[in-house]
Amino acid sequence: MTTLTVRPATVTLAAGADVLAVLVFAAVGRSSHAEVFDAFGVLTTAAPFLLGLCVGWLIGRVWRAPLRLPVGVVVWVGAVVIGLGVRAAFTHRLPITFALVAAASLALFLLGWRAVAGLIDRSRTNR
Repeated sequence: MTTLTVRPATVTLAAGADVLAVLVFAAVGRSSHAEVFDAFGVLTTAAPFLLGLCVGWLIGRVWRAPLRLPVGVVVWVGAVVIGLGVRAAFTHRLPITFALVAAASLALFLLGWRAVAGLIDRSRTNR
């Protein structure tokens, strides 16, 4: 088995992209429900999903290959499962429509940037 060395800058950018993806998810969700749009509100909404994101990063050892889609799936599952679980524990409810929209939106954001990065990487490799 060969191991590839991942540059620390790549790991940092991937972590930043994931955090940004969750923050955008929370901001879009708050604005679509006409909730007050401020930094504290966005962070409060994002917190359970950021916790899940961290768990996904640890379970998937994302720092080893942060740009790979299968690794992104682990991050996405962590963000969705932990995020929805923590949110439900605090709000004492979890509407199925919210869960589906959250899962789909986070898939788009967390896997989408990885898909684009993979396409860019492949195009550079093929040159």
